[in-house]
Amino acid sequence: MMSSTIFLHPASYFILGALLLPIFTRFKMQKVILLAVPLLAFWQIHNLPESFGICNFMGFELVFGRVDKLTYVFLHVFTLMALIGAIYCLHVKETGHHIAAFLYVAGSLGTTLAGDYLTIFIFWELMAFASTFLIWYRKRKRSIEAGYRYLLVHTAGGLILLAGIFLRYQNCHDLSFTQIAVNGATTADYLIMIGFMLNAAVPPIHAWLPDAYPEATVTGAVFMCAFTTKTAVYVLARAFPGFEMLAIMGAIMTLYGVGYAVIENDARRILAYHIVSQVGYMVCGIGIGTAMAVNGACAHAYAHILYKALLFMGVGAVLEMTGKSKLNELGGLYKRMPWALTFTVIGGIAISGFPLTSGFISKSMIIAAAGADHRIFIMIMLSLAAVGTFLSVGIKLPYFIWFGKDSGVKAKEAPWNMNLAMIFASFMCIFLGIYPEYLYRMLPFPVHYHPYTAYHLSETLQILGFTGLGFYLMVKYLHPEPKSNLDVDWFYRKGALVFMWVACKPISIANDWVGEVYQTVGLRFTKAVAKALSWFDWEGIDWAVDGSAKGVVQGGDKMRTLQTGKIQQYVGGAVAALMIVLLVVIFL
Repeated sequence: MMSSTIFLHPASYFILGALLLPIFTRFKMQKVILLAVPLLAFWQIHNLPESFGICNFMGFELVFGRVDKLTYVFLHVFTLMALIGAIYCLHVKETGHHIAAFLYVAGSLGTTLAGDYLTIFIFWELMAFASTFLIWYRKRKRSIEAGYRYLLVHTAGGLILLAGIFLRYQNCHDLSFTQIAVNGATTADYLIMIGFMLNAAVPPIHAWLPDAYPEATVTGAVFMCAFTTKTAVYVLARAFPGFEMLAIMGAIMTLYGVGYAVIENDARRILAYHIVSQVGYMVCGIGIGTAMAVNGACAHAYAHILYKALLFMGVGAVLEMTGKSKLNELGGLYKRMPWALTFTVIGGIAISGFPLTSGFISKSMIIAAAGADHRIFIMIMLSLAAVGTFLSVGIKLPYFIWFGKDSGVKAKEAPWNMNLAMIFASFMCIFLGIYPEYLYRMLPFPVHYHPYTAYHLSETLQILGFTGLGFYLMVKYLHPEPKSNLDVDWFYRKGALVFMWVACKPISIANDWVGEVYQTVGLRFTKAVAKALSWFDWEGIDWAVDGSAKGVVQGGDKMRTLQTGKIQQYVGGAVAALMIVLLVVIFL
């Protein structure tokens, strides 16, 4: 069945596209396949059956395609984002970069459609390894190092996930990927949850994200901000809705990410920390577990992918044109890059939850769900995070890049394809805000939420207005400074230094000592044994073999002297020998 339905799977198009890219590039048709593949995948998700691609492998039933409303909303935004990302990177000439991006998207789609844990693990690891190359392709020392750390962290997360899968199979002999009951969760289930939480960047296992994403390529960061964390949100929503741990950790994430974003200097690190914050809303909604909360998590994942990608595209355009991303090195670019300014501002107001933008109709659903479930403290935390979001991304980021003190940095507008991708994403951010029913119809549960109420509008405008006033009053204290902010990655960075010291000092010294011992004792002993064996070979084995051969030769020579050539002597000798044999037989 698998062979006949393989091209039903949207990931197949991206895998095949990755394989064909070198050929199409040779014939100068790279742009054709970059656009055709996501368009085909986007068309295909509207024609998927409820299940497909079921096969047996070594006694395990693998389900490569399982489709319901929860699956569909993520497939829709993933394929849409793949198209936007493909447009944004049309100018990139490195075929390997596009191959990595396609395989990365394939991993995300494969995970989303998987109906069993083994299939999830296969595509999960494909995501991790493919996305690493989007960091390495920047080809800077910091990028290479960040890529290795990213790969090591995700390999560790994959091993934790695999351990949970093994233990789960040992417990229930079933690898089906289904919802896990809160009261029946085992150690295996919590290991699986930790593996998923690492990709969702839940503190304290989140530092890989602000470490790696700012070091990725300009176009690679656009893909990465969309897929890894939101795929993790999907699997958490599928398996762990209603787990209190997720509600608490998600609320903490929202404030944690915002806190770092406010004090950051690098524009892409600001956006990376805001991924932590915004994914916190989604994780919190999944933890609350009600129909409205899960709907809100899915809606916010959809909206977040678009406005976060728009922000990374806007900041990426600045980096592409100026080579700079630190706020203290930028300023006054509104004259030189007005289009990038416009698109970034749209992304900033969308992430801040302005009315008539996508953030307004998604984020508020989670906050309302927390209130409806009587989680007042969590609701307050989520609302405070909204203040920090507008302060850091809605105001601080565009102000210090495009306004503020003119840095004198020379720049021009980004290539047409980058602007086209930003137009597409900007349109979706505004379209969803004006017509939320388009998104609400895709959500897994019936929606009974209306964002445009007088109370919600007045509350949002007050929060945004007072936040803007606060920035105006404190702007001199928020001025970016060229400094590094410590996060929990300090521990494994220092731990790595300790490991390297141990490897270079005690272990290296011990290795040298063992080598010296071998040179002075072991090598001499080995030579002595070899010499003894050589003597035995020459004096023992060779003496026996050569002596036997020599005896045979000498015997042959003596026998040759008995040959006279006279036949009567031979006959007489034979008769005499026969008589001797007969006498011996008679007398014995």
